[in-house]
Amino acid sequence: MLDTSPLTLVVERFADRLRAAPQSRLQRGVAAEALELARELAVRAQRLESAAGAAGAGAAPERVVPDAGIFVVGDQVAVAGLDLAEALRATTAAPAPDDAKAPSAMLDEAVRLVEQTEIRAMR
Repeated sequence: MLDTSPLTLVVERFADRLRAAPQSRLQRGVAAEALELARELAVRAQRLESAAGAAGAGAAPERVVPDAGIFVVGDQVAVAGLDLAEALRATTAAPAPDDAKAPSAMLDEAVRLVEQTEIRAMR
């Protein structure tokens, strides 16, 4: 089973920083960047889940993380990141197509994405 703790750690750290951020900082674009990250993490998780569960079945339409306001974006990042971590763990149990990225490479990419977004947003 893939150890997704690097992803969960960076996601939880960023989510905690977002939850503690003052309203003025969130309004200056931090919340928008975080929402964009949550949406990207959710899309990645959905793709993994549909690839693992849709053996020949039609893919479900993508669900977009809604803009629920600046005060919940920390929770949205946390949920989307933890969903992706779970999808990555489940992917390692299922056989992957020959052209698919390795789950460990997807994990590393997601960790870098969260770290880069946190640096950009919180500077």
